[in-house]
Amino acid sequence: MIILSSNTLSPYFNIATEEFLIKSFSEEIAYFYINSPTIIIGRHQNTLSEINYKYVVSHNIPVVRRLSGGGAVFHDTGNLNFSFISRFDNNAKVDFEYYTRPIVTFLQTLGVNAIFQGRNDISINDKKISGNASHIYKDRICYHGTLLFNSDLSVLSSVLTPPDDKFSDKAVKSVKSRVANISDFLETQMSIDEFLSIIKQYLLNSFENSECSNLSQHDISAIRKLVDKKYNTWDWNYGHSPSYNFNNAVKTAGGKIVVSINNISGVISDMTISGDYFSTKPTSDFIDLLIGKRHEYNSVKDVIDNIAVEDFFIGATKEDILTLLI
Repeated sequence: MIILSSNTLSPYFNIATEEFLIKSFSEEIAYFYINSPTIIIGRHQNTLSEINYKYVVSHNIPVVRRLSGGGAVFHDTGNLNFSFISRFDNNAKVDFEYYTRPIVTFLQTLGVNAIFQGRNDISINDKKISGNASHIYKDRICYHGTLLFNSDLSVLSSVLTPPDDKFSDKAVKSVKSRVANISDFLETQMSIDEFLSIIKQYLLNSFENSECSNLSQHDISAIRKLVDKKYNTWDWNYGHSPSYNFNNAVKTAGGKIVVSINNISGVISDMTISGDYFSTKPTSDFIDLLIGKRHEYNSVKDVIDNIAVEDFFIGATKEDILTLLI
């Protein structure tokens, strides 16, 4: 087993590295990384329906889509992420309990009563400390998960809770769970870096022919290209979302406005607006300005900033309309 650990907090680079490793290496790999505050979206999820978008934008929190399925998770510098990459028999079933076993056993050596629980979680005293997912590429599998070590759990609940149920789609929804930090259960306190060091030593002792290594400059260059091409793009992180319908309403000084937006790959394909508002220009002209635009804050704001909102919605402000549409 090759044991790797990232030396960057960039979520774009770290998530891209997982794809690079599963596609470019044939060896068994254990890969560890820590991200700066980031929301990681499951492959099949509708990004906007999983996050508190206004909070995310105002706090400049990156959103990155991963290769694997499952639900949305929040990473910060108190969260250690692990990936095990190995050969996979395509006739076999993904056994989450099997792949979590090294982590569960390691935690137990620290005196922590960790167990595999539910579909794909590791828990301590019925509180989730690790969520896990997998991705299969040809005859290789990337099995990865989080380890909440000393994360800010109050922020976790803020970023992953959309303010209203505005979305109707067939995307996979995240399951809300009671969570806890591993550090709360340790007999001896340590930093997350010390925690990582102990895990790596445990794997070195547990797996034959294991060694710690580093990515080559050629590897790093290839990963950076993957970041630019995919993981740091709106098309992957937002546009890859399944088609969905967005419904919302806002009460303005000029009356109530109700909107229904159909989206395909994150782009507005159709829209209806109704309500008891007044206007001096046809609502259809306003809708035409937005059809084909990305359903995200900056794209919508660009349209709103370049029109006289009161022509279409008397008594409404630009902020009212942004609140309505996003």
